Amino acid sequence: MKKNILELFLEKALNVPLWIKQFIYIRLSKEMQELACENFLREHPDEIFSTFVPTLTFKGKTELTERKCGLDNNIYNFLQGCANEYSMLEISVNTFLSMEEIAKYYELCLEQNFIKVPESKELHAMAGYIAGKFRIGEYFKQKGAISVDQLQKAILANRDAAESGNPKKFGEVLIELGFVTEDDIKAIIILKEEAKKRFILDYNTVPKPETSFSNENQKYEEEIANLKDENLKLKRKMLQLLELVKRNNQQ
Repeated sequence: MKKNILELFLEKALNVPLWIKQFIYIRLSKEMQELACENFLREHPDEIFSTFVPTLTFKGKTELTERKCGLDNNIYNFLQGCANEYSMLEISVNTFLSMEEIAKYYELCLEQNFIKVPESKELHAMAGYIAGKFRIGEYFKQKGAISVDQLQKAILANRDAAESGNPKKFGEVLIELGFVTEDDIKAIIILKEEAKKRFILDYNTVPKPETSFSNENQKYEEEIANLKDENLKLKRKMLQLLELVKRNNQQ
């Protein structure tokens, strides 16, 4: 199996001298602290959604091979990434899709029984939250951080605040009730916003992936190629016209 884009990128990044790695580590550690993500990364490294490797079911393998459902090509690209045993991050980088889009394809494939349900409640909750399936309160309930009764209590408190003319964000209500911490809310909100961003590596420094994926960048490249071709044709026509003018002047 050929190496995927992310592995090639990491190999290049990790091949720098140790003193540069130390500097990068310090900067990243400081940023993770500011984003309230450091503790979760340290205590739950196996439950990070971006590093999760989904597993195809027999139904998923069959659909990837036969494509009887006629699904969107991006879904088959997602299934192919699963077949290659890529993590969510690797699938995202290789398909040029955002983590939010990957989470949505993940949820769809999960509903169609194309991939196996993860054992981790955190992974299930995070996927649903990033995909927009779960709102913030449901996310904490799904992961087991709050109970059904606590979620209902927060919903009522949020409704009362709105009716009294003092509307609050649901995360603020959860914090005030003591069900979650401010860092919990900060980290999850930032993660969802960041999941909307795309991460596209430089094609000049990283070889093309083994799988051909359909994406917006490919469309842009095709458009640019067409424009270049049209420009070349125009130049040839201009040269022909200039040649005709030159001949007429000579006559």
